[in-house]
Amino acid sequence: MVGRPGASAGRHWLVSLAVAGLAAAVITTIARSSGHFNWWAGFVLIPGALIAACGGPLLARGGGRAFAGYVVACAGALVFATGALLMFGVMGRGWPVMIMVPCLAVAGTYLWRPAHPLARGLHRAVALLALTGALLGATFQLIRAGVVDFGDTDWWGAYLMLAGVIVLGNAVELTRHRMPYRLQAITLLVGPAVVAFLLGLRFLRGW
Repeated sequence: MVGRPGASAGRHWLVSLAVAGLAAAVITTIARSSGHFNWWAGFVLIPGALIAACGGPLLARGGGRAFAGYVVACAGALVFATGALLMFGVMGRGWPVMIMVPCLAVAGTYLWRPAHPLARGLHRAVALLALTGALLGATFQLIRAGVVDFGDTDWWGAYLMLAGVIVLGNAVELTRHRMPYRLQAITLLVGPAVVAFLLGLRFLRGW
């Protein structure tokens, strides 16, 4: 017997709302126990959880609606993260999270791979660059927390070099495909990749 579509959609909504409610409850409970509870941040936290929950059923249905659900869920996650930082009163120390969450959302689209090699290569480059941005945000967070200290060095130049390597690697990968405008696409990728790598090296070495 085939289950009814309405019943399946209802289960997806229940699960999404349950997860959203649990996440909001956990953050609120931890904030209250930590002694840094700002109750008014719930007006940001709870809507963020509900927005993210709205994306869950669309993701579960798959197909063309899955990407829309992913965008909605990521937007809700960003609002939720903002509410969590405000509730704990750590926006001044936790602002790098506002870099990591959007970058991770873009990096997560790596699973959606376009059929055309050129579009797939460009999308892969953007997703990996977003992952690099998330790593940059994580490094900022470690610095803000006092876990690492790079002194007066322009350490972020290493991430600029990594971005150049990523773009260059995707340009090299495009050489395997026979398609129109391949040479133009590779040239457009190689130029910025080399410039980014050299600039990153310059900042890192302090030239």
